[in-house]
Amino acid sequence: MSEATELSPPDWDEVRDTLQRIRTETAKVIIGQDEVVEELLTCILCNGHSLLVGVPGLAKTLLVNTLGRVLGLSFHRIQFTPDLMPTDILGSEILQTGSDGVRREFEFAPGPVFANLILADEINRTPPKTQAALLEAMQEKQVTVSGRTLPLPHPFIVFATQNPIEQEGTYPLPEAQLDRFLYSLHVEYPERAEEKEIVRATLGGDLPVAEPMLDETGLARLQEAVLQAPVPEQVLDLIINLVHATRPDSENADEHVKKYVAWGAGPRASQNIARAARALALIRGKSAASPEEVRAVAHPVLRHRVIPNYNAVGENVKVDDIIDTLLDRVD
Repeated sequence: MSEATELSPPDWDEVRDTLQRIRTETAKVIIGQDEVVEELLTCILCNGHSLLVGVPGLAKTLLVNTLGRVLGLSFHRIQFTPDLMPTDILGSEILQTGSDGVRREFEFAPGPVFANLILADEINRTPPKTQAALLEAMQEKQVTVSGRTLPLPHPFIVFATQNPIEQEGTYPLPEAQLDRFLYSLHVEYPERAEEKEIVRATLGGDLPVAEPMLDETGLARLQEAVLQAPVPEQVLDLIINLVHATRPDSENADEHVKKYVAWGAGPRASQNIARAARALALIRGKSAASPEEVRAVAHPVLRHRVIPNYNAVGENVKVDDIIDTLLDRVD
């Protein structure tokens, strides 16, 4: 039996230089939103999906499209509506005339889900069966149509948006499906100076266009580097202590959690914090995760996994407030 070959260690200087060039190229098009760009790039390096919660007009589509272009990924946007069916996103078999002009045969027509980067716009506006079709594709990296199982491109990453203003006629994602997202991000309004720069940049006729910096192979090398970035023992202990402290029945939970939390985060949260902390460390020019990165990724990883109880709702205690308290307390 042949021995397993060990992966050669990455050139960390090259990894840091590549990531810096990606951020610089993205900034040519996206003004401000540095934190969101950093968070989305973290998701892509972890090959993970993300929810984007923000009001319309904050350039979410432009942001995702630009990142896809810079990274050399194919990009599709799907507008979710109440009448959208699973076959509208997965694809379907269409009866076609054969080459002899007489014989009929079914031919599969791929849906928009067959791309590296998907923007699922307003995912909570479509019925559960269509949501489930996309979420299954996110989990399994494949789709099943008419008994045929077809693999999706690699990488396959979904960024799904939700509008926090209008909730009438929507279908909220259940917690079990929310757990499939690595991140839940809040996209905020730009600062005054940034908004002025945005307006100035769009007064002219030609808008800047980002140039591709990578291809699928180059991105795969960066994702492999993330898997090899070390997580020191004390950082791992911090992650475990933090996630355990979210669970009301844990010995690590304090009175604040026991009063305001119905359900805490599961082991997937610990795994995702470790993955995201490593990726963020590389983006920030480091070669190993530190407590600083753990604290930076805690909110987007835990925000949709910590479920407040009726006490929190009655006293207007938000999930971000609970996470802030945990970060202040956990060592």
